[in-house]
Amino acid sequence: ASSQVLLKSDAPTGDVLLDETLRHIKATESAETVQTWIELLTGETWNPFKLQYQLRNVRERLAKALVEKGILTTEKQNFLLFDMTTHPVSNSTEKQRLVKKLQESMLERWVNDPHRMDRRTLALLVLAHSSDVLENVFSSLADDKYDVAMNRTKDLLDMDPEVEAAKAKGAEMIWAVLAAFNK
Repeated sequence: ASSQVLLKSDAPTGDVLLDETLRHIKATESAETVQTWIELLTGETWNPFKLQYQLRNVRERLAKALVEKGILTTEKQNFLLFDMTTHPVSNSTEKQRLVKKLQESMLERWVNDPHRMDRRTLALLVLAHSSDVLENVFSSLADDKYDVAMNRTKDLLDMDPEVEAAKAKGAEMIWAVLAAFNK
């Protein structure tokens, strides 16, 4: 059974992309699944009947927002036949803060229960896993700590998202996103 996204509130969040997403969710005639929304909002769908719900230029807009916040910078890189715009990290302090937060959550602050874990940290963990950057997050740790962090992460991410979503109070969407990424 795939989780359907039901709108609880359309109150503005103050974030342009999130508010646009809320408007799309509100405008859909029938409830869509988390999987469908991920495909729509990342522009990865080819369903002609759903194109009006796509977010346009998501990556570029996210990168631009992070450039405006001083997290990323914009560079042109030359690849033989063409120039490509890249967005390297300019604020390594912010990156290190997130890396440290994830490392600590799996080591010193380990709660051994995803439902007692800080929701933002759990979401960050799911996104880092889905983006294939978790190993990089833990790579600066000593070998024994690296093994502990990776094993705990694996145990957490191997849980059945549908079972965990049923137990989650307020974190159902995080588990639904994990389920969608695991497909």
